Amino acid sequence: MLTLSRWKIIAVTLSVIFGILFSLPNVLPQKTLDAMPGWLPRQKLNLGLDLQGGSYLLYEVDTEALHRERLSNLVEDVRTQLRNEQIPFGELAQQGDVVSVRIGDASRYNDAMNVLRKNIGAPLAGVIGGKDVAVSGKGDQRIQLEYVPEAIRADAAKAVDQSIETVRRRIDSLGTKEPSINRQGANRIMIQAAGESDPERLRAVIGKTAKLTFQMVDETVTPEDIQAGRIPPGSEVLKGDRYAAVYVVKKRAVVSGDELTNATQTFDQNGSPAVGFAFNGAGARKFGDVTTRNRGKRFAIVLDKQVISAPQINDPITGGSGIITGSFTAQSANELALLLCSGALPAPLNIEDQRTVTAELGADAVKAGSISLAIGAASMFVFVILAYGLFGAFAAIALVVNVLLIIGIMSFSQATLTFPGIAGLILTLAVAVDANVLIYERMRDEANAGRTPMAAADHGYKLALTSILDANITSLISGLIMFSFGSGPVKGFAWTLVIGVFTSLFTAIFITQVLIGWWFKATKPKKLPIA
Repeated sequence: MLTLSRWKIIAVTLSVIFGILFSLPNVLPQKTLDAMPGWLPRQKLNLGLDLQGGSYLLYEVDTEALHRERLSNLVEDVRTQLRNEQIPFGELAQQGDVVSVRIGDASRYNDAMNVLRKNIGAPLAGVIGGKDVAVSGKGDQRIQLEYVPEAIRADAAKAVDQSIETVRRRIDSLGTKEPSINRQGANRIMIQAAGESDPERLRAVIGKTAKLTFQMVDETVTPEDIQAGRIPPGSEVLKGDRYAAVYVVKKRAVVSGDELTNATQTFDQNGSPAVGFAFNGAGARKFGDVTTRNRGKRFAIVLDKQVISAPQINDPITGGSGIITGSFTAQSANELALLLCSGALPAPLNIEDQRTVTAELGADAVKAGSISLAIGAASMFVFVILAYGLFGAFAAIALVVNVLLIIGIMSFSQATLTFPGIAGLILTLAVAVDANVLIYERMRDEANAGRTPMAAADHGYKLALTSILDANITSLISGLIMFSFGSGPVKGFAWTLVIGVFTSLFTAIFITQVLIGWWFKATKPKKLPIA
């Protein structure tokens, strides 16, 4: 065990060099880092929200609004299917969570049931032959449709997952580093953006649904009809752009923003800021078909239920791309392009809590953490040196290398250090000392049993290794479980602990072993300094 093999010396030397090189940028001023050669590492630790300050936001996903939209779409689907089959109907309406329609011709009632059961709704995951919409007859030639409970729950869960990914893409587009975005409860999203001192800037991007749709303008409705409230079924009134106060458009979108592949800030033929867009293959085909069939008519480009442009279709648009014009500035056009690229939120987000953690509070936390780390490390150094003399000094050197390795690995991987992470770092040092204590106590027992110094040291390492591995493996399992299922501070603590388990094993076993082996080779002692 105490043989100074070449690979052990190389491993220890490389680990020390790695720890120093990747930890050093954290204590050097920025000017010095900028002047360093490009091949040297410059990554610093990413400090969490609690250490460097930033913004905290808590959103609730409005799953009820999502369900209302699904029901509204269900009404339009029923209308479209029955009209396509030329089945007379009336009294189509939404009442609570149920959509009801009355079939006008009793002889076509069964046809209507079959059409709706076949074409309405999507397959329900995990249910063979089942659909997310239940279609049932209720007498008096009425048919009722409603979403089954499993579909409602699945929609809500999917909306939260999609919202988390969309929010992450939007925050990434702002250049915010290492945001913490986690689900909290059933339908809440917690966002911690370290270093982002303006939560309003985050809200301006995060909170927009950015649901882009292309809907045909209903040309049959006159301004007088709008004032009198005579809006045909299947149409709706939306706020307009600078050219019109309101528009009446068909409720059913012909193409949606889900089929966009790209959006960029550009300029129109007059040099005004605009947003260029491109559809995927399916979207391009739909857009081409719609513009071919409706030449001379207008279609509305709708963003979050507001018409931002309503151009006339002069020629079919078959290329799958175009531009959105409106009263944009270069900044607002760029923001809209970023929102469209990151995707629409499936449901509105309602702000529940908003806080700003100041840099002063973060600095206080860093100072407190540094002091606690220094006190803890100093106490352990004093203990091991007083208890084990020279070998205790070797253990102290291993602890220093351990800290350098942890900080170096976290800087290299750009992991985020939080205040609980500092607690994990202190705990890691204690575990590392514990490994050395086990080794040295076994050495002492072997020396007292009459073994020579070399044999006592060698057996001490061999006999203590099993206990050390058992203790560290259980710590590793606990850390991995906390990292997998925890969030926020728990995850930060667990990540530091997991890294520390590996570095502690390496430094406690290999570094002290190389130092003790070198000491034996240099002094050839007659007695162990801990006996």
